[in-house]
Amino acid sequence: MSRDLLPITLLEWETLSPDHCPALAGLSFDHSIGSRRVVDDLNSSQKLKLTELRDGIEITSFSHVGRIRIGQLQITVLPKLKTSSLLRLLRYAFGFRRLNLISESTHLYDRCGFEDLLISQLNAEAQELISRGLRMSYVRMDDRLASPRGRIDLNRLALDGGTITATLPCQHYPRIEDTFINQLLLAGLQFASRLASLVDLRRECRKLASLMEEQVSAVKLDSNTFDRYERERNRLTAAYHPAVSIIRLLFEGQGIALEGRQNTQLLHGFMFDMNTFFQTLLSRFLSDNLSDYTVRDEHGLKGMMRYHPGFNPQGKPAPTPRPDYAVMSQNQVVTLLDAKYRDLWEKPLPSKMLYQLVIYAISQTERPQSAILYPTTDVLAKESRINVSDPVFGKQMGQICLRPVNLNRIEELVSSETAAARRERATMASRLVFGE
Repeated sequence: MSRDLLPITLLEWETLSPDHCPALAGLSFDHSIGSRRVVDDLNSSQKLKLTELRDGIEITSFSHVGRIRIGQLQITVLPKLKTSSLLRLLRYAFGFRRLNLISESTHLYDRCGFEDLLISQLNAEAQELISRGLRMSYVRMDDRLASPRGRIDLNRLALDGGTITATLPCQHYPRIEDTFINQLLLAGLQFASRLASLVDLRRECRKLASLMEEQVSAVKLDSNTFDRYERERNRLTAAYHPAVSIIRLLFEGQGIALEGRQNTQLLHGFMFDMNTFFQTLLSRFLSDNLSDYTVRDEHGLKGMMRYHPGFNPQGKPAPTPRPDYAVMSQNQVVTLLDAKYRDLWEKPLPSKMLYQLVIYAISQTERPQSAILYPTTDVLAKESRINVSDPVFGKQMGQICLRPVNLNRIEELVSSETAAARRERATMASRLVFGE
């Protein structure tokens, strides 16, 4: 680490000011236009909030964890969960395999950043794929060959006009490793080698990439590449999905994409959105353990809102609220749920979230209720309920439920395959959906 860098460490949802952290006293971003732009983008995207005070800088973290460099500051945001518990929940949520990592001790995370935890898992996934043998596919190739293979291309031969050569134009289909899915894996390993902060991880990434480079070419990592993967993925490439998921998380965590801006502002570091992780975790947990129901992610409430005919001069589409989960029974919505990575047992419910939940609740005529699921590690956390009433007549219109999700208990349950654990998982899933 450079001597000029000032390391600052804080937890998620924490604020550090010069009063609590003397190292922040007297600092300013005025001397650097580049740093000022990064600060503005971080504030706008709510990944971090950095405020210049009269006596220094105040830093507020939200739901993003990781490490980022801004000017002379190197800011590390740690999650409240233990590293071992977080790794188990990550594996469960995103479908990562339980493989031996370089190190699963807390030293791996304490010495580096959250991205290194993901890169370590990526290396283990890649090692497993390479040791089993990379997937090969038949690829069409049009070559001029001295020893003909496949089918002779008569059209090209006719275009030669009778010219005598030592080769024939052939159309053949060799089985090769240089396929798109392997190209994506190689590009991900090369990208991870540049992002890792631990020397051992960088060396491991480069070693795995070198095993592929002779036979596989790399592709450019961008949103189009990941969109192509989603279009082409199938059961034959299922073994690659955990590795590609990690590559995508690493790629998306290195930049800021603001609404209305085409280009992404790249960061000197990595910031991982724990809200995305929490939503993915709950989606899988509920889907796995609600036997009589189905769970749909981001189910649009079509028809609830629409522009009045004749009063939509710009021809805008109707607004469509999208709760995080819709619990369905025989294609009928039973209840609507939202998930937010904010400990509402310790912090208040923001009015924006409350208004959203009210809309979800009153959209249900038979059971006008919605719920927000939030993470906590406090064993005393209990469900809270807010009644929504007509302000004129006082008639109850709906109900909002605030339900805690004990992450430590979920980690224990998904790590066990006993009959008792399976029963408790089903009980917890039902409680999260329908309440106490």
